[in-house]
Amino acid sequence: MNMSDRVIAVIGLGYVGLPLAVEFGKRRRVIGFDVNRTRISELQAGHDHTLEVEPHELASAQHLEFSCDPQDLAAANTYIVTVPTPIDAHNRPDLTPLRRASEMIGSVLKRGDIVIYESTVYPGATEEDCAPVLEQASGLTFNTDFFCGYSPERINPGDKAHRLPDIAKVTSGSTAEVADIVDALYGSIITAGTYKAESIRVAEAAKVIENTQRDLNIALMNELAIIFNRLGIDTEAVLKAAGTKWNFQPFRPGLVGGHCIGVDPYYLTHKAESIGYHPEIILAGRRLNDGMGAYVASEMVKALLQKRIQVNGARVLIMGLTFKENCPDLRNTRVIDLIHELEKYSITVDVHDPWVDEEEARQEYGLDLIAAPKNDSYDGVVIAVAHDQFRAIGAAGARKFCKGNHVLADLKYVFAADESDLRL
Repeated sequence: MNMSDRVIAVIGLGYVGLPLAVEFGKRRRVIGFDVNRTRISELQAGHDHTLEVEPHELASAQHLEFSCDPQDLAAANTYIVTVPTPIDAHNRPDLTPLRRASEMIGSVLKRGDIVIYESTVYPGATEEDCAPVLEQASGLTFNTDFFCGYSPERINPGDKAHRLPDIAKVTSGSTAEVADIVDALYGSIITAGTYKAESIRVAEAAKVIENTQRDLNIALMNELAIIFNRLGIDTEAVLKAAGTKWNFQPFRPGLVGGHCIGVDPYYLTHKAESIGYHPEIILAGRRLNDGMGAYVASEMVKALLQKRIQVNGARVLIMGLTFKENCPDLRNTRVIDLIHELEKYSITVDVHDPWVDEEEARQEYGLDLIAAPKNDSYDGVVIAVAHDQFRAIGAAGARKFCKGNHVLADLKYVFAADESDLRL
């Protein structure tokens, strides 16, 4: 089959799938599929609530059509799966969305079709977990009748400088010929170039260690922040000084959430444990990062007590709920840990985030957001996310929300060191 004959179906139209469907849709027929009917209606109307794709970009994808009907997928011969791969309450990989997507594709799979996975998984998942589901649902044989590829997503939500075409793409295939096809397919839209990995397992492993490495680096910064706090040293000042060396990496401490960094390491550790190896460093980093919400809450309580503010019944405003700045993405935000920990001290917590959809916050976390915080109302304010809006009001603007005696905590170094009472 010629490259021009490839009709693509993108399964899952979130932060990863939609930009991909749009780029391919500028050049060839693409079926953008999502099980969420509201999402499909929104996209058909030319709007993306994730803010990853502007209306004019949606309009530029002239060959892109949207559907929530699985039967429409039968028109495709190349399937790209971009569904979520979360973890469960016990930090175990949850492949349910991936298996359901594979079952659905399998129901329309034909001889010669290629199924490419972009969702983050552990090494071996594509060929050992997904391919058998495709076989069972289709009655076809893997690597004889149909084939698979893996090209890990590298989307950075909210980043307008590094868009899909500007980020180098790792590709792979279940046979050498398929690997070439997959690489050429992505090469048609990725201006930054592609890197063809030796195997699907190599590509899967490469993806999962990208965020594991970042997670561990942030864990180191968090541990250093705890140490420097006990020593009475400002962490940002230390990092700025160390950053004058050419090879010092500019990581910063913080609450580690999101759909990748706080999740992907558990996929790797799960696979490691399944083969009899019990990882130590990776899990130590995860434990430390997962405990930062409780640490920050305890430091906030200490700061309130030092100012003789009664903790029981105090009111604290959390500014920022998303997992990162200037982005509406709430997935796996660890700000929620800080909120719950403060509430354990009988503190009344209000949350304000101009980037967040109020209904989504209510559905995901049971939170009713404050649209406009009132002045002179709070015993403390925590800058939890470095949104541009918070930078714009400055420390003086944040303090206006507070009573005369209060604590201003800046977890993200939004303000100068002498403008806040507590920093991470």
